[in-house]
Amino acid sequence: MTELLDGKIYKANALVEAAYTLTMAEQKIILAAITQVRRDGPVTDEVRYTITANALADMAGFVAKNEYRALKAATEKLWERTLTVHAKPNGGGPVIQKMRWIQEAIYKQDEGAVEIRFSKPILPYLNQLSTEFTKYRFEHVAGMRSSYGIRLYELLVQWRSEGEREIEIDWLRQQWELTDKYPSIKDFKKWVIDPAVKDVNAHSDLWVKQGQRKTGRTVTHLQFQFGPKDAPKAAKPKALPRAPQVGGLPKREIERQARPGETYEQAAARIISAKSRPYTDT
Repeated sequence: MTELLDGKIYKANALVEAAYTLTMAEQKIILAAITQVRRDGPVTDEVRYTITANALADMAGFVAKNEYRALKAATEKLWERTLTVHAKPNGGGPVIQKMRWIQEAIYKQDEGAVEIRFSKPILPYLNQLSTEFTKYRFEHVAGMRSSYGIRLYELLVQWRSEGEREIEIDWLRQQWELTDKYPSIKDFKKWVIDPAVKDVNAHSDLWVKQGQRKTGRTVTHLQFQFGPKDAPKAAKPKALPRAPQVGGLPKREIERQARPGETYEQAAARIISAKSRPYTDT
C-alpha cells in the first residue's frame, strides 16, 4: 500500500485516552501507518502498511544517515508494545481491554522500509468511526521531539471546539504510564508537561498556555488554553471553571461511561474503582 505521510489521522477518543507507552519514533511509525488506513469501508487485519526510512528521515527521532537502522530498531520495540483502552469505539460504553499495536512486521532492507500489520482488536479504533473520534493531520506532529508532545496535542485537539481543557494529574499519569516516575509535581512539569507544551507550540498548528488548579494544598489538575495559531491568542490564561462533578469525576465523563439504570454516584464509584489510580503527590 502506498504510504501517505501527509494524510489525516483518525483515532477513536478511547484510543487517544488509552493507557500506553511509546517512544517518539514508535509513535511516528504508528501514525504514519494510520494515515494509510482506508475509511470508506471495512478493513481487515490482513492489510499491511508500508513505512519507508526515507519518509521518516527528516523527522525528529530519525538520523538521516542511519534512518533504516532507526526504523528497524523502533519497529522491533513496537512489536512488544501493548495498550489498554477503557471504552469501546464510537461511544460504545466502558470496557477494559488490553491489546497489541501490531501483529506482524516485515523488514525490507533493500527497500529501506518496513511493513506492519495492525492487531485485529485495534482496527475498530481506527476505521469506520462515526462518533467519539479525533482527527488531525500528520504534518502537525511530524516535527515533534517528544512522545509527550504528541499525546498532549491529541488531548487538546480532542477538545478543539472548546479551546480549553482541564486534566486531572492522576488520570494523566495513569494513561501515560508514569505513575512511578517524577513523583513531585515540580519534576513532572519540568520533564513531561513543559517539554510537551513547548513541542506543541513549536511544531503544531496550535498555540497552548498552561495553568494548574489545587485541591486543598495539592496541585491536582493541569489547565490548558489553546487555539489555532492563525487566530488571536488570549491576553493571559484564565482560570477554567470547574466542570460539574460527582465523586471527583466530571459529570460529562460519568454520562459517557454510565451503565443503564446507574445513578451518577453509582457510576462514579464504579469508574473510580476500575481505574485504581495509586499515585500520591509528594
